[in-house]
Amino acid sequence: MTILVTGGTGTLGKLVVPRLRDAGAEVRVLSRHPRQDSAGVSYLAADLDTGEGVAAAMAGARTVVHLAGARKGDDVKTRTVTDAAREAGAEHIVLISVVGADRVPQDGRVDRALFGYFGMKLATEHIVEQSGLPWTTLRASQFHDLLLMTARGLAKLPVVPVFSGVRFQPIETAEVAERLTELALGSPAGLVPDVAGPEILSMRDIVRSYLRAAGRRRVLLPVHAPGRASQAVRDGANLAPDRRTGKRTWAQFLDDRLGSAG
Repeated sequence: MTILVTGGTGTLGKLVVPRLRDAGAEVRVLSRHPRQDSAGVSYLAADLDTGEGVAAAMAGARTVVHLAGARKGDDVKTRTVTDAAREAGAEHIVLISVVGADRVPQDGRVDRALFGYFGMKLATEHIVEQSGLPWTTLRASQFHDLLLMTARGLAKLPVVPVFSGVRFQPIETAEVAERLTELALGSPAGLVPDVAGPEILSMRDIVRSYLRAAGRRRVLLPVHAPGRASQAVRDGANLAPDRRTGKRTWAQFLDDRLGSAG
């Protein structure tokens, strides 16, 4: 089986690629830096914005795992992938999306500015569904790695803003990678059940626990975010309390990354 992975060098992709290779698949990764690594994975030059090199990389691929994403132009990238996959005769496209993609409204500038990621992922879901290709979409809650990056960024400020009432259900990236690998090696299944972390935590608790683990002191400033999207998130639209598939907690993740979870 030949599997093409977009976003194969990203946070999630770098965990998916070796799992697919270990399962016996021939793996290709779209990359800006073409090479052949020691495990036999091919990194092929291609640009999802312009489409250059995508058709050549796609030739002969049976399955496409689309993990590449961006804050802008994600729909363009996804259409480039689906068009090339269809022309190449691919038999399965697997997409990563986010829990709540269909529940967080994008009615105005504030909604899109604060929580536009949800609308962006929903748009990519629709492109995949309408591509004419057999497909599988997995929605995951927020990765531990993403929340760590966010907390680190906020901690650079002397006063840290935290959205009041906003909660997250963080999941270990490797656990999502395991599920995606299973799906990529299987048959097209449409929209499959969500995967989400074992606990639901407020943004305040997430940032505060990071600061404690990192040995830093900051004043936390509660902020009420306006807009319908913010209200939907406060109501839990980004959560999947009945899908606590993850095992590793946020505290355990911090302990491994920072040496102390407080």
